[in-house]
Amino acid sequence: MPDLPPRVTEEQNPRPARGPSERAIRLWMGLLCLIWGSTWLVIRGGLRDLPPFTSAGVRFLVAFLVMLALAPRLARREGGRRPGLGLTLAMGTLNFGVSYGIVYWSETILPSGLVSVLWSVFPLMMAVSGHFTLPNERLHPKQWGGFVFAFLGVLLLFATDIRALGPAAIPAGLVLLLSPAVSTVGTTLVKKYGEGVSSVLLNRNGMLVGAVMLLACAGLMESGADVHWTARAIASVAYLAVFGTVVTFGIYFWLMRFAPAYQLSLIAFIIPAIALTLGAAVGGEPVGTNTIGGTAAILVGVAFVLGGKRRG
Repeated sequence: MPDLPPRVTEEQNPRPARGPSERAIRLWMGLLCLIWGSTWLVIRGGLRDLPPFTSAGVRFLVAFLVMLALAPRLARREGGRRPGLGLTLAMGTLNFGVSYGIVYWSETILPSGLVSVLWSVFPLMMAVSGHFTLPNERLHPKQWGGFVFAFLGVLLLFATDIRALGPAAIPAGLVLLLSPAVSTVGTTLVKKYGEGVSSVLLNRNGMLVGAVMLLACAGLMESGADVHWTARAIASVAYLAVFGTVVTFGIYFWLMRFAPAYQLSLIAFIIPAIALTLGAAVGGEPVGTNTIGGTAAILVGVAFVLGGKRRG
């Protein structure tokens, strides 16, 4: 799941004199969108052979092991102090364990593209959280209007696409909305208390917490489930761990040293479109007029909110 990782500021090391060109930044952002946009369908593919908590837990365990090898060198280059236990537990539990556990479970019921669209309300939730908890992120009246568009889009999807999937789909959609909500709490805590903390070490340690939590849930809830380590399942876990987690988070944090925040926020608009396209073209998932209309309304709402934050 392409959860945009929390930004941890680091002021101890000076910014390199020369960064990537504007064209290079756009290319790296495009790669991020392609990878994160594809993860939703890859998750669903892996769930054909693995139960959700097992699949998610192994993903983060593999990602942690990769980061265990890379983190010492990357952390030295980045600088920053070691994250405290409280911040690590908050990020690992909320952003990784609970949030990804909900997404994986939801994709056993809902199409991957639709899950991506519903998850795209995350920037809206972050904006509300920042309004009430961070003094420099107050929202303007026009931004609140963006929430109306987004809310109408969510209502349209629940009334049409989600309802058409059967009686289990609406409860699953409502539970899914808890995923960006808990990620908002975790990200807000990191933004508020994580200044000067090494983002590399925080992500590495958080991955371990998330892996332990998800694998514990798998042991408790999936002991009798069918687990088939097919080539498809192994490829899914490997792709999501290495590319969908380690590579993407690394590129994202690196880009934040050079690209302005509003530019990186464009990722939130592109990922759902890629996920819907791949879900329809590769996964055979339905995409109708209501899907497009609901998605457009949500993204218009996000545009109002993020556009207002840029100007403010």
